[in-house]
Amino acid sequence: MKKIVINFVRFYQKSISPIFPPSCRYQPTCSNYMIEAIEKHGLKGVLMGAARILRCHPFVKGGEDPVPDHFSLKRNHQFKNK
Repeated sequence: MKKIVINFVRFYQKSISPIFPPSCRYQPTCSNYMIEAIEKHGLKGVLMGAARILRCHPFVKGGEDPVPDHFSLKRNHQFKNK
């Protein structure tokens, strides 16, 4: 199941994402974050990726936000820009 979701995200990265201008405010990008979260945390990573996408909006500062080692739906504050 993990491979199916990861393949769907990779399809998005190669087929749909290039149509739109780059606009992700975080590093790594939201789609790369989703893949890494799924690889680290299994299907709970989908929830982490969805929470990250909801955090990615014009009113957020953005910056470094790597996937945490422990499951969390919040931003990884260890790397938060000050």
